[in-house]
Amino acid sequence: MTAIDLLGFVAATLSTASFLPQVIRIWRLRTAEGVSLITFSVLAAGVTLWMIYGIARHDLAIIVANGITLVLTLAVVVLTLHFRRHPAGK
Repeated sequence: MTAIDLLGFVAATLSTASFLPQVIRIWRLRTAEGVSLITFSVLAAGVTLWMIYGIARHDLAIIVANGITLVLTLAVVVLTLHFRRHPAGK
């Protein structure tokens, strides 16, 4: 692995990990108040395109990072929809 590959994996790890606190917060609080579905939906579309780009370029860092980010982004969307339809305590 080259230094530039390592840089890519570190950048991908940090970028992807940034979504974990949001997913955990929604899950623990059972609310998605303040979460923008439009933002996360557009982000999911962009991440999907980045993943396709990574596949076309055979770039593992881009593929893995965006695959995981897509899962986390979709988790935010799904949890947001769920808790807006079924609010906690109601």
